[in-house]
Parts: sequence; structure tokens; C-alpha cells
Amino acid sequence: MSSSRHPVALSIEQQVGGATRLLAVVMLLPLVDGIFPALVLAGALDSVAGVLEVGLLVFGGSATIAVVLAEMDGSPVERARSVLLVGVALVVLAVVEAALAPTLASLLDLVVFERFAAVVILAVAAATASARVGEYLPRPAVVVALGALASLDLAGATLAVQVDPELLVRAGAAAGVGVAVAAGTALASPVLQGLVDIDRFRFGSAVALGVLGLSVAGLVPSEAPIALAVLAVTALLALDPDERTVDRYRPDDVDLTTALSGSGADDGGDHGGGSASETVAADSGGTDGDTDAVSTPESEVYGASTAAKLRREGNA
Repeated sequence: MSSSRHPVALSIEQQVGGATRLLAVVMLLPLVDGIFPALVLAGALDSVAGVLEVGLLVFGGSATIAVVLAEMDGSPVERARSVLLVGVALVVLAVVEAALAPTLASLLDLVVFERFAAVVILAVAAATASARVGEYLPRPAVVVALGALASLDLAGATLAVQVDPELLVRAGAAAGVGVAVAAGTALASPVLQGLVDIDRFRFGSAVALGVLGLSVAGLVPSEAPIALAVLAVTALLALDPDERTVDRYRPDDVDLTTALSGSGADDGGDHGGGSASETVAADSGGTDGDTDAVSTPESEVYGASTAAKLRREGNA
């Protein structure tokens, strides 16, 4: 990705085009890969805390936040409108999959299937934290399929469709939480882009997702919303008011050749062949003897060319 380099979103971005399409794939991926059905069958939506955890970590997770902040263009309202368009499809499909869950549950040994569901969540958490680790892990859909085969139990099978209205409401609520997070992020994007370190938030979200996986496996008490607590701490630690400045003036984003040779063309070529110090001094409005421009903290941190850029924008 252009800014966040989120492993999951980056791999999808290489296959699809357009920010809205990328957002749709990222948010709908848990439905396609079988992550959401596995969580439903494992009982992850049985409590209000579980609904919030699935909504915040699965549908409105770090990949969704990264796409909204780093890839989507337009005004905050336009971004929110695109999120809501994707959100309608997300809620509908989540409810449809939840409607089939009771029927699927009658075909499976849920105790065995829950173990595979936990493995899926942990694998997604690992892939979120590290792209290299994700390369060696199987696709979630493969793990879910293997889990379904291993836990298949036809003894209590029921072919009739069983609909649980409460489960449908919880599934729609979980998807709605993810949509609300994405829409809120879009509306607040001008502020959040300067406050949130996306990569730091991504890693913390991976830890929270791993805690959710351990909760599904029964290794962490499901009564205590530990994943929500981890996510809350992650959100606080991801706040970085200087993120906008550091990302905007990163040295590798500046073409040094253009900065050193192009500045002479801007003022008629009087100092086009000069050194970096002369270029910065001339761009900042100084004289030939004004060499203090490159000894400022900006030049020490970002380099001469970027210091010139800082000074030009400051004068503007």
C-alpha cells in the first residue's frame, strides 16, 4: 500500500484496482474465506462482547482502517458514502451466512470445529502482523474446509433449514459494528491521518485478534472481553501526533537529483550547479553567505533537499 503497507491489504491491492473495490474485498473477505461462519459456529457471537470483538477485529480491523486512511480519496463524506455502499452488502451477506449456521451446526462436531476456527483466527493474526509469516500459512478457507471435514458428524444431521432470529440479529450487529467503525474513520480521516500510526495499530490489532482466537479455543476466558481491552490499549498506543509530518517528509520520498538540479531552473539557473548547501540557502531566500540553512534541525533529520522543501512551504 502507498502508506501503511498492511500485509493483508497489500496482497489484495495487487489483484484488484480502485480504493472502493479494495475496501469491499477487505471487508467481505471474512465471509468468503469462511472466517465469519467459523466464528458463528464456534459461538463467538453468543455475547455482546463477542459481537463487538467480531465487528471491531474481523470486519472493522486494521486492514479496513488502513484502506480508509491510506488508499481512499475524496472528501470525508465521499469516503463515508463508499463505506456505506460496501456496508449494505456486508450486513446482508453476514445475515445470510448466519441463517445457514444452525443447519451447518447439525452436521458438525462443534467441539472439534472450534479448534479449527481458533487456528484460522490465529493464522489471520499472524499474517496481519507479518507478511513473511503469512506466506507460509495456509489460506483460511483451506483450514475451514479441513475443519469441516474433520468434524463432520452425520448422525444428528438435519436437512431442513433452521433459522435462529437472535443469531441473525447478532450477525447483522457484528457487521454493522465494522461498518460503523469504517464510516467513522472515513468521516474523521483528516484528523486521524495526522494522529494514527497505522502500522503500530496493525500490530496491536493482530495481538487482539490472536487473543480472540485463544478465546474461541477456550484457552482464554470468554466471559472477560480481553480482546476488547487489548484493542483499546492498541488504539491509545497508536496515537502519534507527529505521524503526518514524519510520513510527509520522509527522505526516500524526495528525488535528490531533481532537488539539486531542478532548483536552479526555478530561479533562472543562477545556482543550478552549486552544492546542496548553496541550493538550500538559495531556495530559502538567503544570500551566498547564508549557509546556516543546512545546519538547522530539519536538515539534520530529513536531509538537505527535504529541508529546502520544508522552508519553501513555510514561506508559502
